[in-house]
Amino acid sequence: MKFKILKQSKKSLARLAEFETAHGKIQTPVFMPCATVGAVKGISPEELKAIGFKIILGNTYHLYLRPGEKLIKKMGGLQKFINWPGAMLTDSGGFQVFSLGKNYIDYETKEIKDSLVKVTNRGVWFKSHLDGSKHLFTPEKVIDIQKDLGSDILMVLDECTEHPATYDRAKKSMELTHEWAKRASDYWKKNGNKKQSIFGIVQGSTFKDLREKSAEYISSLSFDGIAVGGVSVGEGKENMYNVMKWIGPILPKEKPHYLMGIGEPEDILEGVKNGIDMFDCVLPTRLARHGTIWTTTNWKTFKKIDLRKSLFRNDKKILMPGCGCSTCKAGFTRAYISHLIREKEMFGMRLTSIHNLWLLNHLVEKIREDISSDRY
Repeated sequence: MKFKILKQSKKSLARLAEFETAHGKIQTPVFMPCATVGAVKGISPEELKAIGFKIILGNTYHLYLRPGEKLIKKMGGLQKFINWPGAMLTDSGGFQVFSLGKNYIDYETKEIKDSLVKVTNRGVWFKSHLDGSKHLFTPEKVIDIQKDLGSDILMVLDECTEHPATYDRAKKSMELTHEWAKRASDYWKKNGNKKQSIFGIVQGSTFKDLREKSAEYISSLSFDGIAVGGVSVGEGKENMYNVMKWIGPILPKEKPHYLMGIGEPEDILEGVKNGIDMFDCVLPTRLARHGTIWTTTNWKTFKKIDLRKSLFRNDKKILMPGCGCSTCKAGFTRAYISHLIREKEMFGMRLTSIHNLWLLNHLVEKIREDISSDRY
């Protein structure tokens, strides 16, 4: 990966940078919408492009189970399959496996069953949440799957440590992540694709020495970028911000830094100050589908508005004064969108999703401008 720092802030670790992929150049800081099964929920590729996005995220776990990486490869790769002209990052499926590693409701009987997951040194055995079929993810296999998907950036398999976790549990989980990362790095050296890049993942839960040790080890391997995992898993903002502060200064400056699963505007602002370049989250569209939008007047503090509340039934205002999203520019009122959301009308969910996505993209655009002008 060709990664270039264009401007370094004099006030913090924030930096304006650029990296090049087979599907175009990406300026950072950047937010990546989640196209979990090959689509950002309710939003077309044309709309994503119009908002300003140049990179989105696909989910290896879900795409592997259905429709399958072999079919996607046959169709010309993920971008051609979903008709997305920009770059794509695919995760390894590690977080989805983590999510399945709890009690679950059987898809047929609706009874509460034990975990769908068994973690071993070899990899992760799991049962599909779709049909109960058994599968194995290894560090090598998830690379092969992502190679078939044809994504621009691949993620290694890691174990996402749950919260709360004891020190011993977090240490053991981190060491397994390191073992898998080394296997992935070695495998990539022999079997990598020059058109694709691969990122390692830092773990260590909420323990400072483990996070520092993990950042040092993952940075020592031959990855194109460094991601920070195991945040936004219930640890709270204070712990999340501590992780950023601990490892931001020690991550390799010549590589992009990616904070996984973060989408709150305030968290993005904090992450950029600590040297983070890339963010992703399902939050903007998930909130939107339930009628919640973000608003701001100063782009430093943000407020959530729940349009399902009765006070918006007669509100003639647009979602956010001065907003440049197509929903607000078209003049759709809060009253109308509130009605659509209460009726579970898809159009209402699309209108709110477009607004939330625009807000996050405009936020990172503004951050880039502020760094460039020495205001950040």
